[in-house]
Amino acid sequence: MKTISILGIYVADLAFFADSIPIKGETILGKDFVIGPGGKGSNQAVAVAKAGGNAKFISKIGDDQFGKMAVKIYEDAGVDFTNVIQAKEHATGAAGILVNKVTGENAITVVPGAAGKITKCDIDIATPTIKNSSIFLTQLEAPIEVVEYALQIAKQNNVKTILNPAPAAKINDKVFQSIDYFTPNETEVSYYMGHAVNTIEDMEKASNQLLDKGIKNIIITLGSKGAFLKNEKHSYLIDAYDLKNKVVDTTGAGDAFNGGLAVALVEGLEIKEAIKFANIVGGLSTTKIGTANSMPLRSEIDNYL
Repeated sequence: MKTISILGIYVADLAFFADSIPIKGETILGKDFVIGPGGKGSNQAVAVAKAGGNAKFISKIGDDQFGKMAVKIYEDAGVDFTNVIQAKEHATGAAGILVNKVTGENAITVVPGAAGKITKCDIDIATPTIKNSSIFLTQLEAPIEVVEYALQIAKQNNVKTILNPAPAAKINDKVFQSIDYFTPNETEVSYYMGHAVNTIEDMEKASNQLLDKGIKNIIITLGSKGAFLKNEKHSYLIDAYDLKNKVVDTTGAGDAFNGGLAVALVEGLEIKEAIKFANIVGGLSTTKIGTANSMPLRSEIDNYL
């Protein structure tokens, strides 16, 4: 079975739900409080596995209660965590998530903890896993130099790469040439352009600049509006699916999308169909509370195909 290797961080999500997200200096009374597994890379690995992909996660966690939570979710979801180092000298990371219970919008602070200590030497150990993958998927929560190093290893071994540039951060220009699929949201693509990217015309211009850097496919995720694709052959907006269910929590929707995209590409879907598949996975994740726990099962996805 073709595999998908995922480099990223695991953190425990501490989510607080209220009717609004507090502004600076404000204290509000919340409605709910949930602790669950999170971290973009970890969420994406779980999304891949639950969507029917063969997920191999590369990360570092602490030997503590939050770390045990990670192991439990990987066992339950079917994620191969052979390359997840359990370090005694570092605590597992955590994320504080504030969720608007009315709109589903969120604000997040992430402390990577052990996952922020992953090194190039750790990647060297995981290199056989990356080399034997069909797709390598990563983000920018792990140390940038480690992410760039891993992307280059993948590219040197003809492994297709997906970079979800979240949170947006400066990338070495030569690394862009190692990216087959670049999946920013509107905020992230605006960061790389140095100005707001709002309209389809803006997205066209931004994508052309990114293609000039050597990226093969730009996919700008637009939440409820779908996703915009641009490559040498195609340029179009792919609408989100109307899932009929109420949006309760958008946290992790981007991770669901990226995991879904990786699975669809490994299964040989053409890019437009792969994005449609990813849109369903992302959309379904917003109908449940939580991040990793909200990733849809393949049976749920197939109901919409």
